[in-house]
Amino acid sequence: MAPLLDVRDLSIGFGTAPPVVAGVNFSVSAGETLALVGESGSGKTLTCRSILRILPGTAQLRRGVIEFGTGASRTDLLKLSNRDIRDIRGDRISMIFQEPMRSLSPLHRIGNQVAEVLTLHRNMSAAEAKKDVLATFERVGFADAERAFRAYPFEMSGGMRQRAMIAMAMVAKPDLLIADEPTTALDVTTQAQVLGLMKDLQRDTGMAMILVTHDLGVVANMADSVVVMNKGHVMESGPAAAVLGAPGHGYTKKLFAAAPMIPDVATPAAPVEQDDLILELNKVCKTYTVRAGGWRATKHVHACRDVSLKLPRGKTLAVVGESGSGKTTCARIALGAEKPDEGSEVLFRPAPGAEPVCINQLSRAQKVAFQKQAQMVFQDPYSSLSPRMRVQEALTEPMEIHRIGDRIARRDKAAEMLRWVGLNPDMLKRYPHAFSGGQRQRLSIARALTLDPVLLVCDEPTSALDVSVQEQILILLERIQEGMGLSYLFISHDLAVVARIADEVAVMRQGVVVEQAPPETLFYNPRHPYTKALIAAQPEPDVTRPIDLAQVARGAGSPSDWPDMFRFDGLNAPDLIQIEPGHKVRCHV
Repeated sequence: MAPLLDVRDLSIGFGTAPPVVAGVNFSVSAGETLALVGESGSGKTLTCRSILRILPGTAQLRRGVIEFGTGASRTDLLKLSNRDIRDIRGDRISMIFQEPMRSLSPLHRIGNQVAEVLTLHRNMSAAEAKKDVLATFERVGFADAERAFRAYPFEMSGGMRQRAMIAMAMVAKPDLLIADEPTTALDVTTQAQVLGLMKDLQRDTGMAMILVTHDLGVVANMADSVVVMNKGHVMESGPAAAVLGAPGHGYTKKLFAAAPMIPDVATPAAPVEQDDLILELNKVCKTYTVRAGGWRATKHVHACRDVSLKLPRGKTLAVVGESGSGKTTCARIALGAEKPDEGSEVLFRPAPGAEPVCINQLSRAQKVAFQKQAQMVFQDPYSSLSPRMRVQEALTEPMEIHRIGDRIARRDKAAEMLRWVGLNPDMLKRYPHAFSGGQRQRLSIARALTLDPVLLVCDEPTSALDVSVQEQILILLERIQEGMGLSYLFISHDLAVVARIADEVAVMRQGVVVEQAPPETLFYNPRHPYTKALIAAQPEPDVTRPIDLAQVARGAGSPSDWPDMFRFDGLNAPDLIQIEPGHKVRCHV
């Protein structure tokens, strides 16, 4: 039986340069999942975009055949007219894009954008389309489907926008789904549920799937066959069990070596010494008032409640949780970028033995001085650097704002910071678009270091990066911490990354800390159902150890469904109590 999609000898290039995709061959049958694996720049996304004929205008399809369909409907997609290929896009072949903010219109509501697929290709009425869209929103994990339908993209977090993109691709039940890093922006519990949803839909409809990813754990849980790409060439291909079980090519082995994993822990860790604290959050709360519109009453959203955290000098405190858990809000409050509710206290000690400074009571001038000592590395390396500024301008701007040094001294400092993060000072004259994602994240770290801070807040600094680049950034952060004596407040949704870098971990859910301990203690003896769900949701690159979706669903579900010891409704959460030295859990005594 002929495969649903057959790609043969595909080559893509730009200008007169050698091809960036050269001689790629693969096929996928109905009901099968093929994983395209490789680092950024390996040609995975270009290969998939050629299937839908949505390549950049300067790209050249130099050679190849892409046959799609079965029986009499089988056709070469590269030979179709523009009108005919438009009939296939979004209907028979859908694509989930990696960057949802660039793929969603900022001027239209999310629900209308998703419903457009059904009104265009299925001739549904607006009411029928809305009914299908709301059902799909519920399946991809929106707690309030009606609210999501009315929302604009800028009103949603990155993870929620990615769920909307997944809903848009899946609502028409296509024959082939191309998923380009569909879960990169999602926390691990939502990722596990979305992967389970995609498998369920595939089982219900017989849909074929091409999964573009750098995460070998996702591959092990989803793929029937694997194609490993590097620099536009296929390095290795075959059944998933064979490729993951005994990789033959050195590049595939390198990807395995870089994959972060939750360690097996034999004994719990000793409690972290907390004598010299650089940062202290005491009973921090933050409530937002949301206007409902019309005559409806305003809503109060509790982003974080009763959060108390302590960061010892020179150590790393990781705050872990899903999208919307309040971890980034806590980080912004710690930096003075958000004002907490009355009664909250944030204390900062710039040097050992110094008097604590209350961040939430600083004047404007005092806050500017504080910001020189505490800097932030943002999640998205693409949007945290201005595309109109050269690297030198981006790195010297903080020093100009704080009036540090003259022009030559600033340039020398920028060059020194590039060397610290493993880049060449010759790159100072380039613009950000000339760098890969990993290099841009290095630039963001270099920019944060130009003021010689003592505290660095890292907000998901590796979530958008390939596993090998992620490994490089974690090694870099460890080296910088050791060399400069920095303290890190590290925000993440990935416990495998946290296991690598953290001295203490606080797990947050719905605005409260539910468990706190050193990582070894947390992995040795997790007590809270949500912590257990985070650990169970971490995909492993082993086809014999699939994600336990039942465990994930129990812990990531409503707090009212947790076991009696941990259960609570609304805002009536139990206290965070110490159950053993250095190990706190939010539970009923």
